[in-house]
Amino acid sequence: MSLALTNPSPKELCLCINSRSPEGGLFQGDRSNLHPDSRLPWRISPEPFRLTAAQLRFLEELGPLLLAFYKASNLLYSHSVKGLQPPWVHHYLDLGKSERVVELGRMNRFKTHLPLVIRPDLLLTDAGFRISELDSIPGGMGFTGQISQRYAELACDIVGGSDGLVDGFYDAIEASLEVKLPTVAIVVSDESENYREEMQWLAAQLRERGRPVHCRHPSELHFDEDGLLVEAEGAMLRVDAIYRFFELFDLANIPKAELAIYFAKKNAVRLTPPPKAFLEEKMGLAFLHHPLLQAFWQRELGAEAAAVLQGVVPKTWIVDPRPAPPHTVIADLQVAGSSVNDWKQLRHLSKRERELVLKPSGFSELASESRDVAIGHDMSEEAWARALDHALQHFPVRPYVLQRFHKSARTEIQYYDFESDEIRPMHGRALLRPYYYVVGSAPRLAGVQAIVCPSDKKILHGMADAVLAPCSADPGEE
Repeated sequence: MSLALTNPSPKELCLCINSRSPEGGLFQGDRSNLHPDSRLPWRISPEPFRLTAAQLRFLEELGPLLLAFYKASNLLYSHSVKGLQPPWVHHYLDLGKSERVVELGRMNRFKTHLPLVIRPDLLLTDAGFRISELDSIPGGMGFTGQISQRYAELACDIVGGSDGLVDGFYDAIEASLEVKLPTVAIVVSDESENYREEMQWLAAQLRERGRPVHCRHPSELHFDEDGLLVEAEGAMLRVDAIYRFFELFDLANIPKAELAIYFAKKNAVRLTPPPKAFLEEKMGLAFLHHPLLQAFWQRELGAEAAAVLQGVVPKTWIVDPRPAPPHTVIADLQVAGSSVNDWKQLRHLSKRERELVLKPSGFSELASESRDVAIGHDMSEEAWARALDHALQHFPVRPYVLQRFHKSARTEIQYYDFESDEIRPMHGRALLRPYYYVVGSAPRLAGVQAIVCPSDKKILHGMADAVLAPCSADPGEE
């Protein structure tokens, strides 16, 4: 459906998107710097973020590579536990996790299960895309789906279509089951409260299409001897699948989580993503570059796919404070042309040498929304040294990774300024988040979220002074 606007101006387009969006845009965000008339917690562009045909083609080809990477990472962990691959792989991935969480990840019931939603964070650099991280429990499907509908109503050609992020979600879960029209419960914990509204919207959209999907708090799950149920419209519905929108580090605080796991183990309900904390660690990106694992990646991914992924994933290292023997070095990590074998050698780098990023690997409340991320050249030498020491000290319980910093290319986008009541240009840097739904064995590119932050920002993420929009592609532009 397109709105009846005759030759609308860019300002009219922005105001139309604003007026047809729910208050808060399904994600409240930081509204402290927003005009009170803005319904969205970000700046509104009169058009989607445009990709070239070559960029879209790359994104379409990336999905199968990322699924192959997840499959190989799953196998790597399993083989490490069995002694078929180096034991230090699973020792790293099990750091900071309770026995229960480790046990869940190794259960035979989930042995071949992989995430059905894959979302990389892609920096659009002058040299092409760079993957800064992977998220297998991402937020944003709801509010990106909602804003995609608004642009599609204005006759914009959206990557994935106006409803790709809605329909594809159910298609992926249904394809993983042997049940027609399965009942799905999206279970959102207190820790993930910021995303509840968008998940409620997603569930409501699917119910409008005749698909029984319900967003519930964990405490609202019911059970009998045969499995789990949810109450809807005065009736109890048998749950066929749970979409787990809660983190495993928070497992002890989630009511009825053990019930959900019990029935998943009995195959009475499908739990997705599977409770595999090791697949949610950024350390996996470090393993992709590790010299001792190259034969594994070549065999499991194939030489061409391994080369593509290693080309787009920045060099990544696990920040391990344990002393290294004098005759060893940290692979591929050099400072001023010299090899490094002690992390403390990085404490007093020059600003140029500090073009590095420190961040928690994954099993932590700090490992999302760009929290506790340190950009070396964006801080003083003293602050960088403190951040490095902090990472080293927390290794046994919350390991950190170090990545090469890659700067996003400058781009220009327009947005509507509520204060001046006019369209203004903005020089910025783009972070792209493609959403892939794994339907059967085929990843489907369901939509792409673009966040364009002001060009002076080093950490790119959703913020009040960023433009957020879905992506479209120009078929004639390479």
